[in-house]
Amino acid sequence: MPEGPELHLASLYVNKVCNGVVFSGAVRKSEVSKSPDVPFTCEAYRIAATSRGKEVKLTLTPMKSDDPEQRMKKGQAEQPMDIVFRFGMSGYFRFTTEDDLPKHAHLRFYTKQKPCKVLSYVDARRFGSWQPCGTWQPSRGPCIMSEYRSFRENVVSNLSDRAFDRPICEVLLNQKYFNGIGNYLRAEILFRLNIPPFVAARTVLQGLESDDLIENGKPVKNEITNTKTTKKTKQGRVKQEMDDLLRLCHTVPLEVVSLGGKGYDPEKADYSDFEAWLQCYYVDGMKSIRDHNGRTMWFKGDPGPMVPKDSKSPKAKRRANKDDHDYTDKKKVGSKRSSGTINKKVVKQETETKTPKTEKDVRATAARSKRIKTEVDTPSPHEKSSTARSRKSGNGQPTAAVPQRQTRRVTRQTSK
Repeated sequence: MPEGPELHLASLYVNKVCNGVVFSGAVRKSEVSKSPDVPFTCEAYRIAATSRGKEVKLTLTPMKSDDPEQRMKKGQAEQPMDIVFRFGMSGYFRFTTEDDLPKHAHLRFYTKQKPCKVLSYVDARRFGSWQPCGTWQPSRGPCIMSEYRSFRENVVSNLSDRAFDRPICEVLLNQKYFNGIGNYLRAEILFRLNIPPFVAARTVLQGLESDDLIENGKPVKNEITNTKTTKKTKQGRVKQEMDDLLRLCHTVPLEVVSLGGKGYDPEKADYSDFEAWLQCYYVDGMKSIRDHNGRTMWFKGDPGPMVPKDSKSPKAKRRANKDDHDYTDKKKVGSKRSSGTINKKVVKQETETKTPKTEKDVRATAARSKRIKTEVDTPSPHEKSSTARSRKSGNGQPTAAVPQRQTRRVTRQTSK
């Protein structure tokens, strides 16, 4: 799900591709989208974007024309319009030619230039939304990135709210106080501070101040130089300054922005830098568990006392071994040897399993042959009489077994 950094990168992307571009005509919506129509039509307008937490706002600004005929056209927009987007699970913007229009482009802005290009809001899962003539959602707090001071003050001054009785991992997703934090950001922030995810949020946040010491020009002390203070007191002070969760809610998202986020640029979509940056979220060796809201929480170590009772015990994911990615000749020889050993074991097991079955078949075959031989060697009474008649007619010359049977068949056919 796109989080604060991704929406901020989306606004930067729109401003980059729309710089100096003139759009024209009506804003078109796809037939399958259930979001509202955008009642905006203009012969010439520009688009600019800004972000706040998990929202992006596009501002459509009509360009003034000196032609009186264009001014008098009915239905032409004369005032700017703001459209506020919430990306849901898979929303993003893309700027393409009209022929390369994305499949799930649900809102489209067409340029005036030829060949025509299109700025599209793409959302494959359609969990996102937009609001024409919209404003920032009032239930959302200040942005963790662009409104850092207001964000800190909003949290510290409301610690008595019942919302902070919940586990810290769940409070971090409360957009009323942490507008822009999402699933991967909460995992990375708590991991860096070594904070169990299921401890009371108020316990973690108590003692933090509205003003950030770093922002006020007082850098964090990485070394202790004051010899008059005890070593224990100094270490506690440094730890308190370093373990500022609210500060990391601001700086960690900015790190993602500096990386380019999750490869936001739709034309490149390179996630390698972002994946290398992750330390906890979906990383091998980390644990995962669902919180009380059903969201997966990634962490390391003890989950904390407020872990859901009906949840399964967290299982550590297997960390990939270095040898697993070693494709040298040595690895191949080892694989052949191991596979040869396995094949020998399989063959041996199959032989041991099939041996009793073969002996049984042999015994059954022998018994069957013996029974057939007995039946052949012991003629029936009818065969005895037929043999006697044949001997009498044949002047006492012996007759083979096969001719005897043929004679019997001929006799039957004759009698019929």
